[in-house]
Amino acid sequence: QVQLVESGGGLVQAGGSLILFCAASGSLFRVNDMGWYRQGPGNQRELVAIMGRGSRTDLAESVKGRFTISRDNDKNTVNLYMTSLKPEDTAIYFCHAKVRHSGDLSEYNYWGQGTQVTVSS
Repeated sequence: QVQLVESGGGLVQAGGSLILFCAASGSLFRVNDMGWYRQGPGNQRELVAIMGRGSRTDLAESVKGRFTISRDNDKNTVNLYMTSLKPEDTAIYFCHAKVRHSGDLSEYNYWGQGTQVTVSS
């Protein structure tokens, strides 16, 4: 019903920057929270950054001051701007969205397949 597609991952040296992009498509009526999680080697999936429709933002403490998130509600897209990257940022980054469908008051969770970010030392 709903697809989230990520792009922008890659290999970067420590101290470098990357931009991740995510676009939601399909049966969308209202996209509420939208943002990014990540899962590094041997780690559980963790929150990186999320933003609500009203620009409420939640960032992981480990990325504050280095990452920023932006969102376009009309286009159903979200970007993650990453600077001063560290090797510990290496992970698969997953786009996530909470969506309400037309005629349905329930909220559903959707995930992208992930994009790899590798930071070399």
